[in-house]
Amino acid sequence: MRRSAIERLLPAAYQQAAGTSTVLAALLEVMEGMHEPGERWLTDVPRLFAPYRTPDRFLRFLAGWVAMGQVTGGGGGEPEEQIPVGRLRNLVAEGARLGQWRGTAEGLRAVVEIVTGVAGVVVEESPERPFHVVVRVPPAARSQLALVQRVVEVERPAAVTYEVVVGKPTKSKGDRK
Repeated sequence: MRRSAIERLLPAAYQQAAGTSTVLAALLEVMEGMHEPGERWLTDVPRLFAPYRTPDRFLRFLAGWVAMGQVTGGGGGEPEEQIPVGRLRNLVAEGARLGQWRGTAEGLRAVVEIVTGVAGVVVEESPERPFHVVVRVPPAARSQLALVQRVVEVERPAAVTYEVVVGKPTKSKGDRK
């Protein structure tokens, strides 16, 4: 807040006394200086909520806002394997869309691909084994199996069991290729 704006808030008698070389004038200058950092921060508030512009330390907080906090380990301390910042930004940016697909094979596949940065994840469901999914990750994601396990654990429906395997999908009897 500028000195002149602060001065306008004062009673008329103080406004008159706030000349350029008075104690009150010096106090108003100090007040202006004290307001400046907070005002600078407030003018930049929209940046805080933009996933690709927010500070790194704010990303896990934003992930919680878009219901992805459990994926990032929010609330449970630091997870053993961190999601790299770029992928975390993608996860926050896609959070609303992913929330619509939560509890589905498509939603699970999308979250695993975003956090690993590897395309080609397949979630297989079989009528022979209901309430069970096999999450197949490409060999490029082999080094991130702990992360994949954690993501599948928190993103799958509660009553569904799962396996995480590395490799190409197996062809079912109905496949012709």
